[in-house]
Amino acid sequence: MDKIDRSFILYLSTFPPRECGIATFTKDLTISMDKKFNPSLKSKILAVNENGSSIYNYDKKRVAMQLNESDIENYIEAAEKINLNDKIKLVCIEHEFGIFGGEENGEYLIAFLEKLEKPVVVTFHSVVPDPSDEKRRVVRAIAKRSSAITVMAKVAVDILHNDYGIDKNKIFVIHHGVPAIDYLKDNTSIKHSLGLDNRFVISTFGLINSGKGIEYVIKALPKIVKKYPNILYLVIGETHPVVRKQEGEEYRNKLIKLVEKLKLKDNVKFYNKYLTLDEIVEYLKATDVYVYSALDMNQIVSGTLAYAMSAGRAVVATPSLHAKEMVGNERGILVKLKDIKSMEDALMSLVSDEVLRKDMERKAYEYTRQMTWPNVATNYLEIFKKFITVKKNIGLYKLPKLNLNHLFTLTDDTGIIQHAKHSMPNRDTGYTLDDNSRALVVATMHYDYYRSERSLKLINTYLSYIYHSQREDGLFHNLMSYDKRFVDEVGSEDSFGRTLWATGRLVNSKVNENLKKSAKFIFDNGIKHIYELDSVRSKVFSLIGLYNYYKVYNAEDIKDKIKLLADKLIDHYSEISDDNWFWFEDSLTYSNGKIPEALFMAYDITKDNKYLEIAEKSLNFLSSLLILDGKLVLIGHKGWYKRGNERAFYDQQPVDASGMVQVYTTAYKITGKKEYYDNAFLAFQWFLGKNMLNQMVYDEATGGCYDGLLPNCINLNQGAESTISYLLARLSLEK
Repeated sequence: MDKIDRSFILYLSTFPPRECGIATFTKDLTISMDKKFNPSLKSKILAVNENGSSIYNYDKKRVAMQLNESDIENYIEAAEKINLNDKIKLVCIEHEFGIFGGEENGEYLIAFLEKLEKPVVVTFHSVVPDPSDEKRRVVRAIAKRSSAITVMAKVAVDILHNDYGIDKNKIFVIHHGVPAIDYLKDNTSIKHSLGLDNRFVISTFGLINSGKGIEYVIKALPKIVKKYPNILYLVIGETHPVVRKQEGEEYRNKLIKLVEKLKLKDNVKFYNKYLTLDEIVEYLKATDVYVYSALDMNQIVSGTLAYAMSAGRAVVATPSLHAKEMVGNERGILVKLKDIKSMEDALMSLVSDEVLRKDMERKAYEYTRQMTWPNVATNYLEIFKKFITVKKNIGLYKLPKLNLNHLFTLTDDTGIIQHAKHSMPNRDTGYTLDDNSRALVVATMHYDYYRSERSLKLINTYLSYIYHSQREDGLFHNLMSYDKRFVDEVGSEDSFGRTLWATGRLVNSKVNENLKKSAKFIFDNGIKHIYELDSVRSKVFSLIGLYNYYKVYNAEDIKDKIKLLADKLIDHYSEISDDNWFWFEDSLTYSNGKIPEALFMAYDITKDNKYLEIAEKSLNFLSSLLILDGKLVLIGHKGWYKRGNERAFYDQQPVDASGMVQVYTTAYKITGKKEYYDNAFLAFQWFLGKNMLNQMVYDEATGGCYDGLLPNCINLNQGAESTISYLLARLSLEK
């Protein structure tokens, strides 16, 4: 496991409680970095203060040093201290004009960099086109002394190259991070909790200043309000502290007078406070249309715009450089700068056309999944790794906290619903025995670890579904409509095998005896059908059920059945495999990891080395194909991998990643080989972004799991199989 040390990245930035967008960004980024990579690589802050008299009550665990922005000697002293600290591996500078001393272009930072002997990655939060000679000189000097540059928009790369003469090979694009927010199709309940019932909510949030262009939104409202009197425009956030210090509340008061003049007091409200992240998310969820009305068309990044789109809000935006890239033609409407009619038309179209608005909401949400903070943290680490040595398995053993919320969301009093539209259960798809059986395994494992009444409730629900699905002859129905009618005569062999797996696992658990007896009854009534099975995976799932059952009853006839199924798997292997293809079938398809896992279990019971030999050979073959460049690369479901043909890489699905985690954990428990232990955690990282798209497949906001990797994006639905697969993998690593 990760050896704990005190190595850290030092972030030079403003930091809370200082009220500043860069401070908030740095807090969110470092929290995400620590969540994924601490203790192997920690985050510390060199906090920039406005001047020598500024005093902030910083979190001493986070802020290691402080810097007086107006004292050039302090910059040099800070660099010298950093040079002497071997634990500081790299300095990451969050650069914005106005937070560093040395006139408007922050020239004092150059003195810091000239003295510094550590690798430096600088993030330019502003990239100004057609700069003055002085600004160009300062930016070029910063870039020259930096190991790498990150920016948050593609257009910034061209500006830095064309207008500043900076080498493109030194510049990397990493999007502004956003929180993981659940997709909300209906915000009625959120509005009710905020006292916004029956209002169509338009909002703008952030630190308020005249550059926000809010007056143009207000001036566009009268005609819209006349047609839709339930319109409410929320201006959320306090006045920017620097503006308040220089001008007081002059701009806000001007806006309030404008509202009164236009007789919009019932339709425009100001919330004058600095918002927490939770408060921002709540108001964004309650929003129907978000307005980004900035007047600076050279703005290269807007955290407020990114956050609004990440909440799945349709956007009306002025065409700043960042907005044009983020919003495009499909995720919102771009309006002309300072053009009241253009703003009015855009708002009217989204207020009046729900279909258009919902389409833009969905596309905005889909686009921003790549921007969630865990994904952004991974992207920053990849940049850092170019200049510092980090542990090979950094972050490998860090696991998200177990969360059954989405499992409960998908489960009603009948069972678990098969599919979801985003995170909302799609009742039209009904229920399957396949999903309820695997969900029973999840609930049973969770109960064994935590003795939770919540998981016990799930066990009762899923077991009841399985009992109801079993026919008199011991076979099962697989498909049930939402109105509780079976729509098949008999289920698939896979569903039969998974049900033996689930009931056998419940027999081999710590639940009460009554539940075990019920599971045993179902198992005993079905076991006679194992002799009829043809498909490889049905034999595999059945063997896993028998393995668990045998752990309790040690009956010779159960052991004989394990040997019977294991021998059939060996026969498949002997018939199909050759010197280049160590497998049981002519194609690699789905749930591949479960096949060698069953043979490891057969060896554990029988101690017959032939099972262990084939289990290890086939698993090593599978590993050689699936672990590429230190990450799990699954067989795609659109085409599979037939021997002699090209393999498909998409769609990659959670059930296959989960199967690999499970086989590695089983192999480690039975053989004690450390490589299997490491590979189990490596395979699990597929869910956390270590995959071909470098994107999280697990959704921290819901506790659900996306339905897989498409060639260019994540499938954003969170159905039963995917969520169950994630939880099976996560629980397999629990102890």
